[in-house]
Amino acid sequence: MSKQDLLGGITILGLGPGNPQHLTRAAWDWLCQIPEVYLRTRHHPLVSALPSSLKVYSFDEFYERNETFEGVYQQIVERVLELGQRPAGVTYAVPGHPYVAEATCPEIVRRARTVGIPVQVIEGLSFLEPTFTALGVDPFPQMMLVDALELGFAYHPIFPPSVPVLITQIYSREIAANVKLTLNEVYPDNYPVRLVHAAGTEQQIVEDLLLFEIDRSSQIGLLTALFLPAMEKETSFEEFQSLIAHLRSPEGCPWDREQTHQTLRTNLLEEAYEVLTALDTDDPTGLREELGDLLLQIVLHTQIASELGEFKMTDVLAGIHRKIVRRHPHVFGELKLDSSDRVVRNWEALKAAERRANGEHEVKGLLEGVPKALPALAQAQAYQTRAARVGFDWRDIAPVVEKVHEELDELLYASDGNERENELGDLLFAVVNLARWYRVDAESALRRTNERFYRRFKYIEEKARQSGRDLHQMSLEEMDVFWEEAKGLE
Repeated sequence: MSKQDLLGGITILGLGPGNPQHLTRAAWDWLCQIPEVYLRTRHHPLVSALPSSLKVYSFDEFYERNETFEGVYQQIVERVLELGQRPAGVTYAVPGHPYVAEATCPEIVRRARTVGIPVQVIEGLSFLEPTFTALGVDPFPQMMLVDALELGFAYHPIFPPSVPVLITQIYSREIAANVKLTLNEVYPDNYPVRLVHAAGTEQQIVEDLLLFEIDRSSQIGLLTALFLPAMEKETSFEEFQSLIAHLRSPEGCPWDREQTHQTLRTNLLEEAYEVLTALDTDDPTGLREELGDLLLQIVLHTQIASELGEFKMTDVLAGIHRKIVRRHPHVFGELKLDSSDRVVRNWEALKAAERRANGEHEVKGLLEGVPKALPALAQAQAYQTRAARVGFDWRDIAPVVEKVHEELDELLYASDGNERENELGDLLFAVVNLARWYRVDAESALRRTNERFYRRFKYIEEKARQSGRDLHQMSLEEMDVFWEEAKGLE
């Protein structure tokens, strides 16, 4: 390269990780023949080793004047593009490699090309190579690279825990603390991690710590990265998908290969009820297991759909993601809603708009979205809740209670079996409405009552066996004594 290559253009140069011996020959030769260089920042170990003949400028003042990195980067890009249009052009030098963890360089190249400014890139050793050397790890085949600034503001890690992760730009204890809080959504406090400081320089340090300790390190600085070893296998959603696909493959399970959407209907329903049972019994361990069984059904149905060319898991995830964002403009948009009632009303309006956008010109009733397969109590409460959203409801609870008494009286005076069935249904519907007014889920309330009956009746059976008697031989009064004992034990 010669000075003529620079005329009227931009040279972007990588300074390497910090050790002068890691500066490439091409970069050194270029720095020796130019009169000046503009640095993204002077805070880099190599700056003191630059050629003495070189006049050095930096953009550190932009960091001092801006509150956000986006503002800093935008100003740097604009200034470099401006300098690049001078007859002498400009050399812009950045730490490491121009295309590794450097937000300004790709944008400078993109914009320079759109306006016809010539650009050349002199590559440099990135911080990654000495970091991997310091850790003694090979990044292949699955190492994830993550920016701490993005991860620290996330609500959940955006990578599978079964792969190793290198998190860059842990440049302060505050950033380390934010990253730790996000990682704690998946990783335990005592998870072993490694902090790498100033990789590739004489100041290099590798700290072996537990996750909860990372924001206590006194070594954290501008050149700090966090290495997160992979958790054990079987912990990622992607691996679970692969497992189910294996079951459905020619090398998999004959039973799983035979299943269809229709043959799995009963399984899906049963697993959903198992989840409800775990919820009803307040059993976290059981809930964890049953949610896994339910997830199996969801992934299995999606795998079958993928094989049939119907849709893929990415379609399922993207669809629900977009739906949630679309139906929460008060969270992800500018809309202001100050109550859950207003949220529900806006939700219904958004759903109606979605139906119109999907070409459903026929006006659908408010109740049509309630699944027909719901249990009767749950369906009744869903109907009543939706009707109440548009004002079809009493103003207070008194007439709700009166309606229960009214329906009971009509049941007691029913003249035949058909009428009794109708009146009993009306009574149950009225009781469900009363549950709604009391903010009680009728389906869950009855399930808990069923569970209490089950436990108490099992107690009666056990007491009968202990006394060597058969239930058929016991009087109602005798069984009622044990029933009351069971209630007392609860």
